[in-house]
Amino acid sequence: MEDKLSQQSKLEFESLVEETSHFVRATFVSWHRKFDEFFRELLKNAEKSLNDMFVNTYGMLYMQNTEVFQDLFTELKRYYTGGNVNLEEILNDFWARLLERMFQLINPQYHFSEDYLECVSKYTDQLKPFGDIPRKLKVQVTRALIAARTFVQGLTVGREVANRVSKISPNPGCIRALMKMLYCPYCRGLPSVRPCSNYCLNVMKGCLANQADLDIEWNLFIDAMLLVVDRLEGPFNIESVMGPIDVKISEAIVNMQENSVQVSGKVFLGCGQPKSPPLLRLSRSFSENNNVRFHPYTAEERPTTAAITSLDRLRTLWRTMQNAVIEIKDKLKVSKKLWSSLPHAICKEVRITGENPNEDKCWNGQTRARYLPEIMNDGLINQINNPEVDVDITRPDTFIRQQIMALRVITNKLKNAYNGNDVNFQDTSEETSGSGSGSGCTDDICPTEFDFITTEAPLFDSDRGEMDFSAGSQISQSHFTVLICVILVLQRQWR
Repeated sequence: MEDKLSQQSKLEFESLVEETSHFVRATFVSWHRKFDEFFRELLKNAEKSLNDMFVNTYGMLYMQNTEVFQDLFTELKRYYTGGNVNLEEILNDFWARLLERMFQLINPQYHFSEDYLECVSKYTDQLKPFGDIPRKLKVQVTRALIAARTFVQGLTVGREVANRVSKISPNPGCIRALMKMLYCPYCRGLPSVRPCSNYCLNVMKGCLANQADLDIEWNLFIDAMLLVVDRLEGPFNIESVMGPIDVKISEAIVNMQENSVQVSGKVFLGCGQPKSPPLLRLSRSFSENNNVRFHPYTAEERPTTAAITSLDRLRTLWRTMQNAVIEIKDKLKVSKKLWSSLPHAICKEVRITGENPNEDKCWNGQTRARYLPEIMNDGLINQINNPEVDVDITRPDTFIRQQIMALRVITNKLKNAYNGNDVNFQDTSEETSGSGSGSGCTDDICPTEFDFITTEAPLFDSDRGEMDFSAGSQISQSHFTVLICVILVLQRQWR
């Protein structure tokens, strides 16, 4: 009978813990699904919107270079889903590739080798062919995606920690104390007498001592989650960044065309004069490309009814998600002190202490009378004098310590995300500025704007069939002087 009652006590305790923590666990499960679905849909819709708009606006020019844009969104999605991807490198690579493609389109009279185009892409930051849009978009996209990804990761960790901790089985000392509290009144002929509230609290605090130690890190984790929620509401929220990304990229393309003459001139100066194709090819190239014009996107050019429907649906979804952000803030705040409050929540259950507990006529572990021992504080170390549960305070639960470590890791990531930093790529080198994704340049080493260093981008021999006059006039004069001297010497010898 005692074995059966012990088993029954164990099962009842596990059920109580699981039911009491169900609200928080359900919150993390449901909101993880909602936010994850929304962020994925947002990225998918942003790519579709850009494709529809660019097909309508740029036609075949876009279709021939569509992989540049597809690769951008593929990498952004891979980052969001947890891939080992550097966001700044993704965006830098996109603008460099776009510059290579556009540079060829605005200079169809030349033939560019792969080495030459690589030289062009090296100077994307210095040339600023797309204006200030790449810099602004980099800040916006990185902050928005870092916050979105880390927030969803935080919901995942919170869900997993809550699920795991709520399923920890009680130890033998706890089971004995539970059986004494719940079933010993039956043996004393007092089946209707319920445990005293304070007696129940000491039993539960002893049984949940290790879980209570989770509370400090859990509270810090919730605080960090609330910080990132503020980012989801602020100017860098992912919807306000990814929604108009197609228009921003289109504006950058138009800006590149408007500055094409200056950009080409500075590239030719830094990378050398490119090689012209044969006359026939040149003529054909001009006839095919002399109509290449880019123009700004206008509201009238929104591509299709399907795209409008998709955008309207996403805006409706975002309004719903804004309400969800407000709601999850409230639910996160409620979940603070979850683990230290579990004993109080369990001991308020009607099936444990009754509907209207009488503290003078309750089961105190010995008889029907008031429970006199003091209530223990929370946590393992404070159970050293627990009168109801034998707790070894020198042996913290290893599994709980693992969950504490998991919370510390995600809390650190959340704090970094709030500040716009991705902890996975933060540079810890003392020699760099600490931004983590920058060039690592200092004012003494890196070239200033348009100050090209020929050791990085030398003049290519294959592209010097036609010499740049401004760069080579002095060399031509010196060669001519030497040639005159040689002719005079030969004439003298001939005579």
